[in-house]
Amino acid sequence: MQKIEHLGIAVDNLEEANALFAKLLGASHYKIEEVDSEKVATSFFKIGDTKIELLEATAETSAIHGFIKKRGKGIHHIAFGVADIEAEMERLTQEGFELLNDKPKAGADGKLVCFLHPKSTGGVLVEICQDK
Repeated sequence: MQKIEHLGIAVDNLEEANALFAKLLGASHYKIEEVDSEKVATSFFKIGDTKIELLEATAETSAIHGFIKKRGKGIHHIAFGVADIEAEMERLTQEGFELLNDKPKAGADGKLVCFLHPKSTGGVLVEICQDK
C-alpha cells in the first residue's frame, strides 16, 4: 500500500456537508461526481496528499443509504492507494482477507477500486484503489 488515498464519509445531504467541510477545512471541494454503479454522489476535498470523499446516496438501494439508516452519518471507509490493484487483491486474498468484489471496478475520481469486508479487517470497511 502506498498511502492513505482518502477517507470516505457518509452524508445525508451533500450540499450541506460541502458547506460544513468547506468551513472546517478552509477550502472548497474540487469535484462533484456521480457514480451510477454505486448509486452515490461524491464530493472531494484535498488536504495535502490525502482526500476527503463525501458520499450521498442517490437511491434507497445504495450501500450508503443502508449505512446511514443502520449506523448514521459518519466515517464510512478508509481507502489506500496501490500501484497494482490486481496484485494487491491477490496478496490480500492469500493473507485471508475477504474481498467484496473479485475484479476491480470503476470508482469515483478516476480510480479502479476494490473493497474488503469489514468482518475481515477488524470492523473497518477498507478500499484499495489505483489510478486508471
